[in-house]
Amino acid sequence: MKTYVVGGAVRDELLGLPVKDHDHVVVGATPEQMVRQGFRAVGKDFPVFLHPDTHEEYALARTERKTAPGYKGFVFHTAPDVTLEQDLVRRDLTINAIARAGDGTLTDPFDGRGDIARRVFRHVSDAFAEDPVRILRVARFAARFTDFTVAPETNALMRRMVDEGEVDALVPERVWQELSRGLMEQRPSRMLQVLRDCGALARIVPELDCLWGVPQPEKWHPEIDTGIHLEQVVDYSAGQGYDLPVRFAALLHDLGKGATPSAKWPAHHGHEGLGAALVKDVCARLKVPTECRDLAVLAAREHGNVSRALELRCNTIVKLFERSDAFRKPARFVQLLQVSECDARGREGVNASFRDAPFPQRDYLERALAAARGVNAGEIAQACTEQPERIPELVREARVRAVREALARPDEPEEADNMDTSEADKRGSAGAR
Repeated sequence: MKTYVVGGAVRDELLGLPVKDHDHVVVGATPEQMVRQGFRAVGKDFPVFLHPDTHEEYALARTERKTAPGYKGFVFHTAPDVTLEQDLVRRDLTINAIARAGDGTLTDPFDGRGDIARRVFRHVSDAFAEDPVRILRVARFAARFTDFTVAPETNALMRRMVDEGEVDALVPERVWQELSRGLMEQRPSRMLQVLRDCGALARIVPELDCLWGVPQPEKWHPEIDTGIHLEQVVDYSAGQGYDLPVRFAALLHDLGKGATPSAKWPAHHGHEGLGAALVKDVCARLKVPTECRDLAVLAAREHGNVSRALELRCNTIVKLFERSDAFRKPARFVQLLQVSECDARGREGVNASFRDAPFPQRDYLERALAAARGVNAGEIAQACTEQPERIPELVREARVRAVREALARPDEPEEADNMDTSEADKRGSAGAR
């Protein structure tokens, strides 16, 4: 019985990166022997055990055989005579198929160290094609290891997998798991690029894939292409260290531009409302968690209004707070502002003027929200017992006055500004940007 450290731990050590978790493979053992030594069995599909002291995972060396489409369509075989090389050949990439023995000796039958030096993602064998999750993993690795590229033969294999429908067998939960992990890496845009290069993005999130090649007004978007804009926005969100809901909302905030008739390009009037509906569809299909879904829908619908916040009347600002449920969920509204700032700064041209420009809308709306939330609605309700139907109206009026005072706009007309997003688009403001 011999044990080896395998996979990401060995890879990251060779790259000089910190190692978080160690996975182990055990050669020459049976499940009964593992249990006798104090290991606890936890594997459902094949024998995996937790070490009695470190609680790290130890899997028996195994081979596998494809029996059905998708990532679950496998039969696994474990036995004491399964060799280390037989176990390593089933792994996805050469850089993940290196094993380290207890004395530090490396077993590297597929030249993973060479591919680490060359900074290349290369599949170990044609068995790669049997598991469509591996396409998502390669894309996620690209977002983490930003100086690696996909080997041409591996990209060709992934394209064949897409063409043969393997990606269509992926379950939503696994797609979301890998996409969300990729969004939390250093450069999420590289994940999108890999998925697009092999055609997988068009099958997984076609609403997103169709945005590359859709033009925007050069005045507001020097990068012009909507897909490139999304890459820059989501990378900016990663650079700021924002949490997953913000990064996911940044990714989907402009889906509505894919629904704009080409005859109207490069303008995209009304894309916010179109985008909100598309985001709901994507989230339902991928079974996206509620927190991520709700912020993404909100950002798609309201990012244009946040962008033009300095132009809005105080009454309209309060309506924005109401639509966004900001009085009950102020922290989520702050996330909306973060997404909107990412949108504003994810627009690179020759001089990167957008990325470096101030974004006063964030502080402006935070001040306004703090003032509006400071209104004592309960006190107003107690003073209006004879006309309770007027309570909502009076609370809103008090909030508008508080916002007007906080933003130092005493000369603003009292009449309500009922302009909605579509009307703003007709005036050529943020909705067309």
